[in-house]
Amino acid sequence: MKNITTKMMAQSAVIAAVYVVLTLAFAPISFGAIQFRISEALCILPFFTVAAIPGVSIGCLLANILGGAALTDIIFGTLATLIGAILSYRLRSISKWLVCVPPILANAIIIPFVLKYAYGLPDLIPYMMLTVGIGEVLAVGVLGNLLMLALEPKSSFVFGSENKVSQKV
Repeated sequence: MKNITTKMMAQSAVIAAVYVVLTLAFAPISFGAIQFRISEALCILPFFTVAAIPGVSIGCLLANILGGAALTDIIFGTLATLIGAILSYRLRSISKWLVCVPPILANAIIIPFVLKYAYGLPDLIPYMMLTVGIGEVLAVGVLGNLLMLALEPKSSFVFGSENKVSQKV
């Protein structure tokens, strides 16, 4: 991030706020071994703007804190989202359809260990990788790609001229 602007900070703040609201509004399905975090659909936003990287990461951090998550979950859950967002941003120039892959993989790999060791869930890690992964595929892969398709025609209006990549893809 070479040049942090007021617009980028505002975009990050709005993305973080929406992430928190969606996570807490759907709290019963946002946490646990079998989770479907609707807010994870926002993890495709790095396709449009670099401001989404801190936006979804801070949103995840705040949602986990406000949702009463364990400290390990707060740290490593946020780290999983940050890794997914950074890698999604880097993949945006290759293919818009690959943008959803890093958040799915980062969460499917990291979160089961958090669930096992922070919360003592008795489920096997491969089982939790499957359940968390399915939730991520639905949230990011399905809802996220629908969100991308809805935002793409309006991206220059919503996110400004920063994202020239979407016009090439």
